[in-house]
Amino acid sequence: MSAMANDTVGTAASGVRLGLPLAIGAAFAFGMSGGWARGLMDAGWTPGAAVTARIWIAALVLLIPTVLSLRGRWNLLRRNLGMIAAYGLLAVAATQLFYFQAVAVMDVGIALLIEYTAPIAVILWLWLRRGERPSRRSILGALIAFVGLVLMLDIVTGAEVNAAGILWALGAMVGAATYFLLSAKADTGLPPVALAGSGLLLGALGLTVAGAVGVLPIAWSTDDIAYRFGTVPWFVPVLAMGVLATALAYLLGIASTRMLGSRLASFVALAEVVAALLFGWLLLGQLPDLLQALGGVLVLAGVVIVKLGEPVPAEFVEPEPVPEPRR
Repeated sequence: MSAMANDTVGTAASGVRLGLPLAIGAAFAFGMSGGWARGLMDAGWTPGAAVTARIWIAALVLLIPTVLSLRGRWNLLRRNLGMIAAYGLLAVAATQLFYFQAVAVMDVGIALLIEYTAPIAVILWLWLRRGERPSRRSILGALIAFVGLVLMLDIVTGAEVNAAGILWALGAMVGAATYFLLSAKADTGLPPVALAGSGLLLGALGLTVAGAVGVLPIAWSTDDIAYRFGTVPWFVPVLAMGVLATALAYLLGIASTRMLGSRLASFVALAEVVAALLFGWLLLGQLPDLLQALGGVLVLAGVVIVKLGEPVPAEFVEPEPVPEPRR
């Protein structure tokens, strides 16, 4: 019995040692998308064109892993079509589109921090819709995050606030909250890679149709893209968004969640905000001022407290991780 216990502890520790670098890698890969996208949009790309290119590339890269993970069980796609549609169109396509719309008119890090208040929106929804009263810790975390948002948006100093950017970022937050609600559903038997791949493909098709009928403005340019370090061909940021910031990031995120568990992985994922700020500076020269930085710290602290306030069943068994829709 003692040997078995030691083996279990050793396996868990090994999982953390392997999973932690993967989770951090996923967070930093996801976090670079806003910086690359802003460069494209400054060069004449619409947010719709940037996100459509990103999702199509990621969907094609994940096509083979998706097919392999299904192992011929195509009935799983038919059985979970509703969830795949909600995941692909709302939690992936809409979230990324709204985030890129926000990034076009405001700093990358601030847009992402607003989106990262999604767990607070979830507890509010569950309270109003299902009567699930949040814990005192969750309420405290929500209040701290709200104060952080006020500071981060420079409202107290009377600075001009880009209302459109805030609304787009809040739309991305609603999309991310949709992910959390979807992930709370019972295990559907659909492999996480298959859900990510099929969701991305459906999201790409949806955006393409919206662009074709004129609902979503699509415009792009083949001019070189200017960043803080110099100019690069247009396909460099497009491939970076699709391959690194989406396809690779999803694979790293899924692998790390399996090793760390969804709860620990969700905390490590907060490093995406740090990554977004870092790439915003490296690629665009964007840096928050002292008051905004303090607000960002409070937002992250509030989200962490909200997550700590979430109930964990005593007999908790980690489900297959639902791949988180990232930016």
